[in-house]
Amino acid sequence: MDDVLVCKSGELGDGAVRIVYHGQHEVAVIRHGSRYYAYANICPHQGGPACEGIRVPQVVDVIGTDGEFLGQQYDETDIHIVCPWHGYEFHLETGVHAGDEKLKLRKYNVVEREGAVYVSI
Repeated sequence: MDDVLVCKSGELGDGAVRIVYHGQHEVAVIRHGSRYYAYANICPHQGGPACEGIRVPQVVDVIGTDGEFLGQQYDETDIHIVCPWHGYEFHLETGVHAGDEKLKLRKYNVVEREGAVYVSI
């Protein structure tokens, strides 16, 4: 595996995505908070640019004690990557599809060292 330079530390803003190319690989590096995540920028559904879509918190149904549906709210601790082609959602933390664990984005390791961010491809 090669460590490919993504950017200088702090250069990528919170919520930003940087696409890195290395040979046949197209990898999206996403910064969320103080962490970096990297995935192949290919949706397993139909090959769309999965990581170029929006990122949204998980939507959670709120159910009352009597079983009544009270509405919905966001779970800010579970951010999803939404593929812009057909809306397939993947957990940012794992790359696994929100509704079908068999579908997942290929994950890459990201390291920060000597003032720079690298992805291992």
